[in-house]
Amino acid sequence: MSALAPEADRPATRRRPARSTLTPASGLGLGIAVLWFSLLVLIPLCAVIVTAVDGGWQIFWATITNEQTFAAIRLTVLAAAAVTVVNAVMGTAIAWVLVRDRFWGRGVLEVLIDIPFALPTIVAGLVLLSLYGTDSPLGIDVANQPASVFLAYLFVTLPFVVRMVQPVLEELDTDVEEAASSLGASRLTTFRRVILPSLTPAIAAGSALSFARGVSEYGALVLLSGNLPFKTEVTSVRILGSVENNNLAAAASVATLLLVISLSVIVLLDVLQRRVSRRG
Repeated sequence: MSALAPEADRPATRRRPARSTLTPASGLGLGIAVLWFSLLVLIPLCAVIVTAVDGGWQIFWATITNEQTFAAIRLTVLAAAAVTVVNAVMGTAIAWVLVRDRFWGRGVLEVLIDIPFALPTIVAGLVLLSLYGTDSPLGIDVANQPASVFLAYLFVTLPFVVRMVQPVLEELDTDVEEAASSLGASRLTTFRRVILPSLTPAIAAGSALSFARGVSEYGALVLLSGNLPFKTEVTSVRILGSVENNNLAAAASVATLLLVISLSVIVLLDVLQRRVSRRG
């Protein structure tokens, strides 16, 4: 028999499982981290889901298909999705200006971008009401209008994409861009084929955080929107109303639906960024 046997005739080699590199100290740290994460996130989430399904599928379905609740869910999801698209574009543009350009006042702009992180949400709502309410000094009155929800979401989610994209842009090697330009590639082609694939994971991560923050926002919009049923009422207000009426099953049902929607958006954005990066 020839020494060069076909691949099919050769015995399959078993891949050795990867050896664990955990030391006793790091194993203890991992256990503490998992326990802490479970206490803060996993156990409360499981409790919400259990409360939602405890009353049965009929109660869950009746809650989320309630006309007023469904209107609040639709407004919340559509406004958060629209804000996410705007943030993906504008956040990337702002990060690009902060990294690639030098101008007077750049440090001040860096600080201003983080204001939505620093302000308590109810204070943010008061600021928005003062600027865009009935006595607006700018002449823009969106109080008690669906646009108020969109505006409040924009305010609180602005920093996410900027802060996710900015460090990635700072680490990008400009030599690759210069090489593409020397080969005749236009600026648009260079951005689309060289820069965008590197930025896509950061844009997707920032967009996912933006959407998740938007669907859960309460304080920044509660004063400006007026919480009008079928017009400006969002899911967070509906959940609070259910809790105040001692209807925990209804509150948990809406919260569970928002959780499923947010996780679906996160997975969708992750798949999208992987495909864009692969093409690039």
